[in-house]
This record gives sequence, C-alpha cells and structure tokens, in this order.
Amino acid sequence: MKPLGIRFCRVAKRDDAERLADALRGLGLDERALEAPPDAEGFNGAIFPVAGDGEGSWVEIWPAGANMPELVMLQIIVEDADAVADAARRNGLDPKGPDDAHGERIYYLEGPDGLPISFQSKVADD
Repeated sequence: MKPLGIRFCRVAKRDDAERLADALRGLGLDERALEAPPDAEGFNGAIFPVAGDGEGSWVEIWPAGANMPELVMLQIIVEDADAVADAARRNGLDPKGPDDAHGERIYYLEGPDGLPISFQSKVADD
C-alpha cells in the first residue's frame, strides 16, 4: 500500500496552537483560508496544504475545545480504506470505524505510545 497523502494534525491549547500556526506562517508556508463560525473569537485553526497535492496532504492546527481534546494525530490518505482496514486486521491490528465524514471513509488506530493514527479514502460517489 502506497499512501496517497499524509496529514499532520495538532490540537493544542488555543495560545499554543496559534503560536505554532504563526511559526509555520513565519516559514512562508501558504495557508488555506478558513471560514470562521459566526460565534468565533480569536484563533480558530489553520491549514497549510502541500503545493500541487491533489489528495489532500497538509498540516492542520486546531485549538482544543470541549469536543476536540489536545492531541497529535497522523492521518494517512489511501486509495481504499476498507481494504487497508482488512489488511490491518489480518496483521493483528484493531482499526475502529469506519466513520464517513467530509466525503471520506475514516478508520482509527492507536499506534505505539498512544499515537492516534487514522487512515482514510474518498467515499465513492453514487
């Protein structure tokens, strides 16, 4: 299995998340415009896409909140998440899911030292 894309996600205390986003901006990374919720105040997140990547590789930074705990997550974009889940189970892993969200089918694993890992693929259009 060859990954189609890689995403790095960091959810941190608002001030820490904002400082990390500012550091990435300071490197000159391009940032995707985000639409802020109507009741939003201050920093609401940042996404720094990989140039020319049609599969969705990026770095995403979010402030922690009631429904989004602090974490670091590795997200792996694959062609067929169901097939990868089957292979993972055959190899003794225990992927959770799937969840279908944002046009993707997503499975979750806990990696070494508790690292959250997800793998996902586009949901086929019907």
